[in-house]
Amino acid sequence: MIPPIASKFVAGESPAEALDHARQMNDEGVAVILNLLGEHYHERGPADEDADAYVQLVEDIAETDLDACVSVKPSQIGLDMGDDVFAENYRRIAEAADEHDVFLWCDMEDHETTDATLDSFEELAREFEGGMGLCVQANLKRTPDDLERLSDVPGKIRLVKGAYDEPASVAHKKKAKVDEVYKELLAYLFREYTGSIAVGSHDPEMISYARELGQEYDTDYEIQMLMGVREDAQRDLASEGVEVWQYAPYGGKWFQYFYRRVRERKENALFAIRAVLGI
Repeated sequence: MIPPIASKFVAGESPAEALDHARQMNDEGVAVILNLLGEHYHERGPADEDADAYVQLVEDIAETDLDACVSVKPSQIGLDMGDDVFAENYRRIAEAADEHDVFLWCDMEDHETTDATLDSFEELAREFEGGMGLCVQANLKRTPDDLERLSDVPGKIRLVKGAYDEPASVAHKKKAKVDEVYKELLAYLFREYTGSIAVGSHDPEMISYARELGQEYDTDYEIQMLMGVREDAQRDLASEGVEVWQYAPYGGKWFQYFYRRVRERKENALFAIRAVLGI
């Protein structure tokens, strides 16, 4: 069983538990993005198995009335074994998602995976004419160029600050600079992007700025936050008519996820502590 401190951040070990969590959040006005825990496989078997599990999850969601979708990690479905393995499994999941009308997100990992992730996403998103979304990270210095490339790609873009400890040669390291760039990129998305925008942030300043931009540009957007972090704010925003999605991981690899999130960056540890203490 998942201990209480981790169960605040993980929606159970099985797909059934994850779907139950999605239903509970839907009842409170919050939609849910489900992510099967697992990443950085170096053998094809586990990557194919997780891709199969995502296809089944898509089918399970389609059989319900849940406001839910899925999100995959490139290294989970084969990227560490080659771009072709990742592209093959990503396509299988995308085809299932398109067939069953379930939205499919692709997370972004460290900077060494960015090109392969962008290439596969753009190809599939154009082919399926939307129904797919991609995460981009404001701390990477290349992101302005990436957003310009994606400006006419159908679907959704999720802008996050970036949780990976990247080298200074490719990423902004100071929090103030990342915050500044995040706001600049968010404004660019509202002004230029032809699809929908997802604001992946727990920062009240960024959320408030997104709401201002939404009114200014009359552009569709949603707020995305992690399960277990500022859940009261998630409910409050939803009650005010803001579209809110909660990113909820599930699966047997919960310990690795919880440990990694807490140790990745100081901010993550503080989020964990605040969530546990309810502050």
